[in-house]
Amino acid sequence: MIVVLKPNTPSQTENEFIDHLKSLGFNVHISHGIDHTILGLIGDTSRIQPESFIVYDFVDNVMRVQAPYKMASRSFHPDNTSIQIGEGLPNVLPCTIGDGNIVVIAGPCSIESEEQLISIAQEVKKSGARLLRGGAFKPRTSPYSFQGLGSKGIELLLSAKKATGLPVVTELMSITQLDLFNDIDVIQIGARNMQNFDLLKELGGCKNTILLKRGLANTVKELLMSAEYIMAAGNSNVILCERGIRTFDSYTRNTLDLSAVPFLKRESHLPVVVDPSHACGMSWMVPTLAASSLVAGADGIMIEVHNKPECALCDGEQSLTPAQFDTVMSRLKKYAAVEDKTL
Repeated sequence: MIVVLKPNTPSQTENEFIDHLKSLGFNVHISHGIDHTILGLIGDTSRIQPESFIVYDFVDNVMRVQAPYKMASRSFHPDNTSIQIGEGLPNVLPCTIGDGNIVVIAGPCSIESEEQLISIAQEVKKSGARLLRGGAFKPRTSPYSFQGLGSKGIELLLSAKKATGLPVVTELMSITQLDLFNDIDVIQIGARNMQNFDLLKELGGCKNTILLKRGLANTVKELLMSAEYIMAAGNSNVILCERGIRTFDSYTRNTLDLSAVPFLKRESHLPVVVDPSHACGMSWMVPTLAASSLVAGADGIMIEVHNKPECALCDGEQSLTPAQFDTVMSRLKKYAAVEDKTL
């Protein structure tokens, strides 16, 4: 249920009303908009009639929310959410996602060595990337494929962060690894873990921003419900990521569902990122899909970059070289200008 307060409602009146709602057993999500304050009631609202709140002269409207994802819904939070990443950290270049700018995340699929990672980090930073991605723990279809450097990879990622000032993004696969991620700016939850509900609830207690990838065969609404798990547990810094879904076609690695982007932007207030690299699995398609993602309304784009894709231990076929990435960034800046956004 949503209770909309009239403009210029005194703070004391608002606070007293919120205390009253809490005394009725509800958790209250507060969203201060330009004109109205919206109170989202979380709990069993079936026992409350909207008319019981309309009697207050400072209440403008009361509505029931039909969507099962309350906190992720734009009904609860009409304004776009913007998330500050790296703010207040020494020697880190902060960035904001969801504020009208396009944030590009770039780096290798898998961390292989300190030299490799820092070299790539310096190149993508020079081209305009704002966050560095790199896989330390790698979920692989085959148990015989390279599984990542693990905790050593986390150390190398933090070294690259120190060397370049770029906030870092890497994937968490298990609750048991969580302590290693204290200094990771953005924790990525991969497609295979999108519905690992115990893990999602644990992330609700983290201070880290969470980048939540859509599952291989999950609906957009299931993605929003997974975001709800994290937010309901206390962490509202969630970024949604469309990375392609499995369909009957096989000419690409996955099928990039670009229609999900405008739907998510309409349905939810959370920032949306697109990962064209994993969606298509072929480097030559990445520039076009990245540009299309920007035009579709994405707040960010995640692109895999490797200094020697032909020698990569993981997903070299979908990785751009630093020179190719620089060309893509120049192209994206032009598209961003057309959309009245900046890169």
